[in-house]
Amino acid sequence: MTTTNRNTTGIIFNIQKFSVNDGPGIRTTVFLKGCPLRCKWCANPESQLIQTQILWDQKKCINCHHCIETCPKNAMKIIDKSIKINHSLCSGCKKCVYECPKNALSAQGEQKSVEEVLKIVLQDQAFYEESGGGLTLSGGELLLQPEFSRELLLAAKEEGIHTCCETTGFATEETFDHVMEYVDYILFDMKHWNTDKHIEDTGVSNKLPLLNMKHAIANGKTVLPRIPVIPGFNDSLDDAKEFSKTLHNIGINKCQLLPFHQFGENKYHLLNIKYDYENVPSYHPEDLKEYFAEFRKYEPYCRFQGCMHLSEPDCGVKEALAEGKISSIRYESYKELYEELKQKRRY
Repeated sequence: MTTTNRNTTGIIFNIQKFSVNDGPGIRTTVFLKGCPLRCKWCANPESQLIQTQILWDQKKCINCHHCIETCPKNAMKIIDKSIKINHSLCSGCKKCVYECPKNALSAQGEQKSVEEVLKIVLQDQAFYEESGGGLTLSGGELLLQPEFSRELLLAAKEEGIHTCCETTGFATEETFDHVMEYVDYILFDMKHWNTDKHIEDTGVSNKLPLLNMKHAIANGKTVLPRIPVIPGFNDSLDDAKEFSKTLHNIGINKCQLLPFHQFGENKYHLLNIKYDYENVPSYHPEDLKEYFAEFRKYEPYCRFQGCMHLSEPDCGVKEALAEGKISSIRYESYKELYEELKQKRRY
């Protein structure tokens, strides 16, 4: 019988309790450092390197330069009136963070053992049992820390906790199987159906992820593909058709769309790196109508101009739905996306 080595360590940058969007039920999501992709829209750029990273808040900085004097590795310099941190030199000692008089520096990423993380996860076990929730590993990419991920997942299974992960699937089949053995539910990131476009905006091919997705399905794993809908990258109706065709060929008939947002923008400023999507507007609920073209012929029969086809009376689209002229599956997808976009605007 396989037993865990709970002293195995990994580097994480966040543990989020009461997550409700990272798998079924109420969950604790553990975010691991390190990712093989470099998505230009990434909402967690601090997750990309497998090391502690120092973030600099220019608004709080008083330009005393004490951090530069303090750094034992000479990893900090002033360039164009900004503090630049050379992460290839930085040892992650956090001395600069501790000694900054205005808390203008912060650190992302710390070493923790399986036992330490599991202790936090177990604090909410009652909520998992009540809601059908559990532990989710996210990132970053858990497959870049395969031993820590596998040991943490196995430890959770030993405690009777449901396991889930969010993955790009970018790993060899051997590594993928090694980690996924103890995963109950896979949230599979899918960036683009086209290999060239995938390479252009993520830096890597989509061939390995697609092979591993097909492999997971063949092995009886529960898989939900999640597609971030990115303006100008994968948001056309032709893209939607090709995504559908690709997933159908793999043997999947359902996916989740994640609307583009700007929640990670400030992190790029703190890391002093360029954000390619800085001036790209987020999606709004009203934008959905463009992707549900079958609604258009019934919209003239709506009583109210600007009807969103939800709770409004005398809605032509809902009448068409009741008569079977519009797919109930498509309409439910529309409602789910509308609510998700509405929530994103609220926070």
